[in-house]
Amino acid sequence: MFSAMPIPSHLDWLIDTGERLTSADGVEIELWELQHGDDAAVLSAWAKHFREHYCDEEMLKKLVAGTGKTNGEYLLETKFPDVTEKPGPSIRSGDFAEILVADYIEYKLGYWCPRQLRYDQKWNRNESTKGCDVMGFQFVNDEGVDPNDELFVFESKASMSGNTPKNRLQDAVTDSGKDPVREATTLNALKQRFFERGEEASALKVQRFQNMADRPFRRISGAAAVLNSSLYDETLIAQTTTAGHPNSAHLKLIVIRGDTLMALVHALYERAANEA
Repeated sequence: MFSAMPIPSHLDWLIDTGERLTSADGVEIELWELQHGDDAAVLSAWAKHFREHYCDEEMLKKLVAGTGKTNGEYLLETKFPDVTEKPGPSIRSGDFAEILVADYIEYKLGYWCPRQLRYDQKWNRNESTKGCDVMGFQFVNDEGVDPNDELFVFESKASMSGNTPKNRLQDAVTDSGKDPVREATTLNALKQRFFERGEEASALKVQRFQNMADRPFRRISGAAAVLNSSLYDETLIAQTTTAGHPNSAHLKLIVIRGDTLMALVHALYERAANEA
């Protein structure tokens, strides 16, 4: 097992409401709320956690050198999706949703979730990273291979602006159905990045899941919608169907809702830059 990491303080704001919906074909949908506040210390820690998905502190020093920019200017102009120029705002909300879901499966469910490698080498800051949105790994023991080891592949969708509710959970389920095609390339990319960084032990942990026929494991799928509260429509969400999903027997559905999420997203990027 991987050693437990301290739980980031902003995860105290991610609350299981205890409410449950049922999809059109009888699958349980968990309802969570992001009850974010204005605690400066929590927001600063969250911003640092968020920033390091794109660039850790040591690399930031190296990349800013010679640019004539401050750390904040570099992050806002080169690393982070744009605050106004399309599709920058939608990429911001999508990245935020993915990172929040990664926090959920790592700190709420106990999976190892190496996600920084997904954002730190974007060639275009205003594009989504290709491949599976979030991958989590769980191991029965430190040594050897166990058929009860788990690979958790999560697809997330966001809707944080506009006036018309959309069933983003259905969109997540539909795209999750494509994950078996993307899984192999995502695992390969993760493994390669770990080897490039000299992190052989982590690369071998990923390698464990590259050949299910010879090294069986449990594959769990997930679909999440991260919604502004004003765009949450219970009737619409309950129309979600998992019919045709290749892993429908092992598919977890969640909705995370919260107030003023787009304002939070922009404030988090701004703080992440200003406090770098």
